Amino acid sequence: MIKLFPVSSSTQSPRRHLFDRLATGLIAAGGIGVILAVLAIGAFLAVEVIPALFSGVLDKERITLSLTPLAWGTLKAAFWALVFAIPMALGAAIHSAVYMSSRLRSRIKPTLELMEALPGVVIGFVAGLVLAPWVERHLAGAFALLLVMPLGILLAGGLRWSLSSSMRKRLPLAWAGLWLVPWLAVLGLLALEVSPWLEAWLFGGDLRGWLDTELGIDYASRNALIVGLAMGFAVMPSVYALAEDALSGVPTSLGEGAQAMGATRWQSLWKVVLPAAAPGVFAAVMIGAGRAVGETMIVLMASGNTALMSLSPLEGMRSMAAGIAIEMPEAVPGSDAYRLLILAALLLFLFTFLVNTLAELVRSRLRRRYRRLGDRS
Repeated sequence: MIKLFPVSSSTQSPRRHLFDRLATGLIAAGGIGVILAVLAIGAFLAVEVIPALFSGVLDKERITLSLTPLAWGTLKAAFWALVFAIPMALGAAIHSAVYMSSRLRSRIKPTLELMEALPGVVIGFVAGLVLAPWVERHLAGAFALLLVMPLGILLAGGLRWSLSSSMRKRLPLAWAGLWLVPWLAVLGLLALEVSPWLEAWLFGGDLRGWLDTELGIDYASRNALIVGLAMGFAVMPSVYALAEDALSGVPTSLGEGAQAMGATRWQSLWKVVLPAAAPGVFAAVMIGAGRAVGETMIVLMASGNTALMSLSPLEGMRSMAAGIAIEMPEAVPGSDAYRLLILAALLLFLFTFLVNTLAELVRSRLRRRYRRLGDRS
């Protein structure tokens, strides 16, 4: 029998060494180039606007009057986007990582992650030209859907719990993502059918007029709720992917050990798995918030672009990114309007840079924690 010996590094081809060094150099150059490009953008924005701030060309009163409504609109749009995205994304991540069967997970997870490739302009187009007019025509039905869907999920869980053990086995939690779909579809259709009768009975057949006369809320066709739905749909895949990876990365020995000590599956999830994955989940939420703040086309096409400072989710707004996209082509370089837009861009840059940096620091801490837990197990 011929004994094989490993080939020493000295016998390897010099061409292979050359290719390895060349690939390493290209990768390093690409990484350094990205860092330098980001720093160059920040430096350009700072050089353009900071001298004007210190020289008094841009006074504080004008900055406040011009940028405060845009900052409010940016935070308002991001808030409603996260209100819709975070519960669905985190719920889907928890179900996919903990409860879903591996066969179904291998099909559902890539599909949800591919949703991130949808262009924001397409989502904004659908939200502004399809969703907004439909909600305006069926305002009571839209509110009924927002109320019925979460209650329907809770009702489905209660009904499943009341069934016998043999019936519960036919509706396993691992496949809840499938058997819940027809249930929610039926509830949604019933809500849309019943909503005109409820509107006629409770609001005199005109919910929009009742909101205006009774509550003083002026309903706008393109409002914060429409923007929140559209941006939540755009933000949800990235939050789901990062949160699901964090939850899946928790060592299974932790959850199994908690269940071996008498904890239920829900208790092990709530008190063991989620605390261990909390840094990764926090990073996912922060990255989603950064994208929501910087989103341009969805807000531009679905918000109405009215610079209002209102708490009402049924009124429009204008974000910083949308304001820059609208006004920058007409701004004269060197003018006060141009400097204000550059200042808005600098504020957006700083916010997203700090959010992404914080999220990356939290993810690094998460990796170190998992490495220590893996070594102990």
